[in-house]
This record gives sequence, structure tokens and C-alpha cells, in this order.
Amino acid sequence: MNILMRKIGFVVCLVFAAIFGFAYYEQYFKWRSCFNDLGRCYGSEAGVVYLEQSGIIWLSLVVIATAVGFYQLWRLRAGKP
Repeated sequence: MNILMRKIGFVVCLVFAAIFGFAYYEQYFKWRSCFNDLGRCYGSEAGVVYLEQSGIIWLSLVVIATAVGFYQLWRLRAGKP
């Protein structure tokens, strides 16, 4: 049962990392050359203002989810409960 929960946790963490990575790309990475001195970028197509600060938040969520996922994988491979 414990091994099954670790496998599920691993997959869930990697899914979250992929979702957060997509959000990082959509909210920050595509617009990184557009930000002004105030850290804002206006996307005229969608009528949305993108904030430069969102990049650090989304990227930190990607790193945390990936780290937890690989920790679960390490525990699975080591055979630790």
C-alpha cells in the first residue's frame, strides 16, 4: 500500500510540475522581453496585463513539485517505506 501511494505521489507531483511549467511559460517566459520598468507587459491580443513577479512564483512551484516528485522516486528506488 505504501509503495502504491509513493507511485501515485510521484505521478501527481510530476503532473503538477508540468502544469506549473506551462503556467510559467504562458505567464512569464513568452513575455520576458516585453516587460517595462514597472514589471508589467500588456498583451494586446488577450487584453491582459502580465506581471514580471509571476515568473518567480511559477518557477518556484515547478522546482518544488519536481523536487518532491524526485524525492518520492528516490524513496521508491531505495525501497524505503
